[in-house]
Amino acid sequence: MFPWQLIRSNKGSLRLRSLLPYASLSPVISGELLTRLSIWAALCAYGIGAGSVLLARHHSNLQRIARLAWTAACFFLLIHISLAFHHYHNWSHVDAYRDTARQTAEMTGLNWGGGVFLNYLLAMLWLADVVYWWITPGRHAQRPRWITVVWHGFVFFMVFNGTVVFGKGPVRWFGIALTAGLVLIWWRTRNSGIATQTSAR
Repeated sequence: MFPWQLIRSNKGSLRLRSLLPYASLSPVISGELLTRLSIWAALCAYGIGAGSVLLARHHSNLQRIARLAWTAACFFLLIHISLAFHHYHNWSHVDAYRDTARQTAEMTGLNWGGGVFLNYLLAMLWLADVVYWWITPGRHAQRPRWITVVWHGFVFFMVFNGTVVFGKGPVRWFGIALTAGLVLIWWRTRNSGIATQTSAR
């Protein structure tokens, strides 16, 4: 007799459940655990990367840390998406769309799964930004400011929605602390930049 049993989840998909009382890492549990850990890693790396990007405007020595953390955040995000599709959606876009629509309906009353396309867009743009940063760091640093503002604003919006709006439990509180911390860093660096420009005149 195998120590695993097929069970049917609330979505109708078949999963394995351990029959051993002390088997703490069944395929289901380990898959869900890795999916959760990957998004936590992505959020932590994002916080370090985004914070370093803001501070690097006045401390150029943080540029290297910012790029490494930004790259790590992208890497863990891609891992998270892959794990979520594998363990939760059986690599089905339709299932991911329906699940997104269900969550959106629970929060807003609007049965719309278009948010999954924003996740795709986020992953593609983030990967492109990382590659661009590593290949041509000079041009990346000199790109128009509005592009940087729009891009980081979009990422911030996605993180805020994913943690504070749709998140539950610890991830929501972490999201509140993370986004509030980034806003505080932005505000302080913005004010110091204005003060520096004023004194220079």
